[in-house]
Amino acid sequence: METDLHGLLRSLRVWSPEETELRPFDPDKAPSAPLQLFTSWFAEAVEAGQPEPHTMALATTDEDGLPDVRIVMLHGADADGWSFATHVTSRKGRALSAHPYAALVFYWPVLGRQVRVRGPVTSAPSRESQADLHARSTGALAAALTGRQSEQLSSLDELRQASEAAWERARQNPAEPSETWTLYRLQPEEVEFFQGDAARGHVRLAYRRTGASDASGWSRHLLWP
Repeated sequence: METDLHGLLRSLRVWSPEETELRPFDPDKAPSAPLQLFTSWFAEAVEAGQPEPHTMALATTDEDGLPDVRIVMLHGADADGWSFATHVTSRKGRALSAHPYAALVFYWPVLGRQVRVRGPVTSAPSRESQADLHARSTGALAAALTGRQSEQLSSLDELRQASEAAWERARQNPAEPSETWTLYRLQPEEVEFFQGDAARGHVRLAYRRTGASDASGWSRHLLWP
């Protein structure tokens, strides 16, 4: 197995024609608000076979003003915002409590596309957070009940025991609440759509909220690639 990092990097390609379909994107035909375009692009990513298209990078700023980023799962996108969930006591939960503003990035290489979203974040009421959790799988509930996310772990055996106990609780009581589990919504102020081009003439269409909450409350402009 090749282990030379520089050699591996030089051997790789981006958007190989065998694996990627770079579709044409006419920004003049894009809808007036970003949610409709996001929904269309998401559906196309699913149809094109993009693995895990619902995963996204979530960037936050912690209590000391330091950036952090991790991969999380999209729980929904509607007029209330792009939603995701975590424990309010986790590292990202604490960061959002200190600085309730975040950025998201979706990357769908099968189509050479990115979507970037940025804006303030609010937490949903506990009732909604628990409903979102209980609509997911038994494994998701077990993971939430295990808790202590981002805390220091003494051993994998400790994790195994806690996880087994949480799985049993989740199976016995599928409606058991996880008190710290929180559904967050990012209300976008900026949304950018990036369509890759083989000749490097990438199309970047940026939406910026102008104040209104309906579809007319957005301005649009192109960005240099």
